[in-house]
Amino acid sequence: MNEPQRLTPEAITRTDLAGLKLRSRGKVRDLYDIDGNILFIATDRISAFDCVLPNGIPNKGKVLTALSLFWFDFTQHIIPNHLITADVDEYPPAVENHRDTLRGRSMLVETARPYPVECVVRGYLAGSAVKDYKRNGTVCGIRLPSNLRESEKLPEPIFTPATKAESGHDINISEKEMAEIIGEEKTELLKEKSLAIFNEATEYASTRGLILSDTKFEFGEYDGKTILIDEVLTPDSSRYWLAESYEVGKAQVNFDKQYVRDYLETVSWDKTPPAPELPPDVVKRTEEIYKQAYKLITGKDM
Repeated sequence: MNEPQRLTPEAITRTDLAGLKLRSRGKVRDLYDIDGNILFIATDRISAFDCVLPNGIPNKGKVLTALSLFWFDFTQHIIPNHLITADVDEYPPAVENHRDTLRGRSMLVETARPYPVECVVRGYLAGSAVKDYKRNGTVCGIRLPSNLRESEKLPEPIFTPATKAESGHDINISEKEMAEIIGEEKTELLKEKSLAIFNEATEYASTRGLILSDTKFEFGEYDGKTILIDEVLTPDSSRYWLAESYEVGKAQVNFDKQYVRDYLETVSWDKTPPAPELPPDVVKRTEEIYKQAYKLITGKDM
């Protein structure tokens, strides 16, 4: 028997779509098989410290979907992607009874075979890279100039792949290790495309008053060709900073779930499930941050 769809006020944290086969349920997304394709749904779930929180962030899934659609269109001249349509009225008849739930937070996508690697590009010294650099002067095995400070721009963007983990943190690997997994030719192609997308997105973000610090991409194979899949350049997969408040030597304010992490650091929780529920003011502020990211990037309101 299906569990009921779980709702918090205006937040969809779980879908159970009668008549459709659930393919997988991740930290944020629910995927269903449909007519040989995949129904790709962004819920309002939010995770922190590798735990999914009990209540969601209203409209978060819609922000992630809208931004992915924006960037899929922006990057399609660099590499094709898995998007078929995000118009629920063009979905197969099997989803007709679920259109209200799916509208604005879903995409119908091609069933690609994902490559088992994350393609990470870093343009600044931030996040986990800071600890690596302070320890041995390298980031994911790449030697960097000495005396770099936190949040400082790197001489050039670096490609730092990782293996995808079903749970917990992904594991950083070298390009050589990546080539052992998917082959040298595919590794070179994914590196080239990742850097190309990052560089063009960085240039665009600068026109919007934003700095794109780092991001991660996922690619797959469909009909014998490599395509861009999953989400792309969203606040969940990327680190954006406001250019006007950027200051080298300290952590920056991010347009992501850092606000939630900061709150959770103030409560008594050992960072193991079950996670505590977020209070209404934290939920509201987090929703505002996600919507602000969308407006800053696209110039439009949600």
